[in-house]
Amino acid sequence: MKNGTVYLVGAGPGDPGLMTVKGKELIEAADVLVYDALICPDIPTWAPSGCERIYVGKRSSNHALPQNEINRLLVRKAQEGKNVVRLKGGDPMVFGRGGEEAEALQQEGIPFEIVPGITSAIAGPAYAGIPVTHRKHCTQFTVFTGHESPDKRESILDLEGIAKASGTKIILMGMSRLGEIMKGLIACGQNADTPAAAIQWATTGRQKTVAGSVKTLDQLVRKAGLSSPAVIVIGDVVQERASINWFEKLPLFGKRIVVTRTRKQAGGLSKKLRSLGADVIELPTIQITDPTDIRSFAETVVDAHSYEWLIFSSPNGVERFFKAFFAAFNDIRHIGGARIAAIGPGTAAKLKEYGLAVDLMPQKSVAESLVKAFKDARPEIGGIEHRTILWIHAEGARNVIATGLADMQAIVDECIAYKTVAETDDIQGAQERLRHDGADIITFTSSSTAENFFKLDLPWPDKCKAASIGPVTTKALTELGHAPSIKASQYDIDGLVTAIVKAVGKK
Repeated sequence: MKNGTVYLVGAGPGDPGLMTVKGKELIEAADVLVYDALICPDIPTWAPSGCERIYVGKRSSNHALPQNEINRLLVRKAQEGKNVVRLKGGDPMVFGRGGEEAEALQQEGIPFEIVPGITSAIAGPAYAGIPVTHRKHCTQFTVFTGHESPDKRESILDLEGIAKASGTKIILMGMSRLGEIMKGLIACGQNADTPAAAIQWATTGRQKTVAGSVKTLDQLVRKAGLSSPAVIVIGDVVQERASINWFEKLPLFGKRIVVTRTRKQAGGLSKKLRSLGADVIELPTIQITDPTDIRSFAETVVDAHSYEWLIFSSPNGVERFFKAFFAAFNDIRHIGGARIAAIGPGTAAKLKEYGLAVDLMPQKSVAESLVKAFKDARPEIGGIEHRTILWIHAEGARNVIATGLADMQAIVDECIAYKTVAETDDIQGAQERLRHDGADIITFTSSSTAENFFKLDLPWPDKCKAASIGPVTTKALTELGHAPSIKASQYDIDGLVTAIVKAVGKK
């Protein structure tokens, strides 16, 4: 059997948006994903459904799998003919032991590639408003680790050389020895009054920064309760934080927000929230599956060309419909000359991906508004009486559209494209994180996300607000005893984000 290839991929410092394009493409095609503790929980979800995910996290002295066993694991999986992505925080070659893993692979004749990542040594300070170099302050920087191998009899860290070096000094993995390192640097000649800062969970919505001096930083860090993972910066560049601290000024920075959409759909909302500084927990409560009667669905799709109108209630309906459509036809023109109606801009955008424009879309993304839009548009569309309409929707959907259009003498058939069921997997550990860390806001984008969230029997965090995308979801939350205090006035993802920023965002 031909050996597979192992890709040593840097996952970046925490913000999933800082993952390289090549790294993301490799994850999306991986047979096996081997990943560490500090990887953003969302990134492993990019792997295909059949990918084997193996957690080998290491945090200080707590190792899920010792390094020599990780090496053997990579070799063994590659010898099975599988393509393996070894995902490491930051850059695999910056204190990431990627060199050791590459050496082990080379010795066993396993082909490998190294895909660099953005190191926290640069990204962490940047997200705290601290440039590692600045023409006003310095033209060089030094990066060193505060954590050395326990196998060493004595430290080989050249504190004297580091103390005498000019420019910025950056310490990775040094929080457990911060006081000791700072005292050692001062003893070796480092100016005790040099500005210094520590950045915990850098580049994520959990980021916390403490600034002081070499002499005071350890005490300030202890007082603030900071711990690892953190980046420590020493140098006059820390002064620039006062003017260019951009990330911590974003409107949702410091807010922990839970996204309950399906695993596949969560990314869009999460990305918007993260771009505003939020700490996002993706906790999918539902998943989309095939309808109960798959045969009937397929037969209806094949006959879709015979209808005068097609109505799509959701992006999921569009995606499921055309997956079945292109299994039967190889040309979009087989859809016929039907006009198309859609609920919501998200549904319209999904239709556009298939080259289809929408002829009718209500201003508000609810079924009642679509019925009203048909009623108001009757003169322009030549009436609706006796028109044949195919309504594509989820199993168990409210019957508002069918009833409302039938009352206007339309002939309405239903195409049940999918059903929503509870999500049972928690591969990101999101439920435990919600229990442990709590949240400021939990978002709900449908009545099913609300119903299935409360079936998880998770404790509702203190002072946590519920945020609803629209009136149907609001009604469901109210009936569940958690009437939302944040309600979108525009019933889509953008409207939900706008409502959240208005309610809790920094002014």
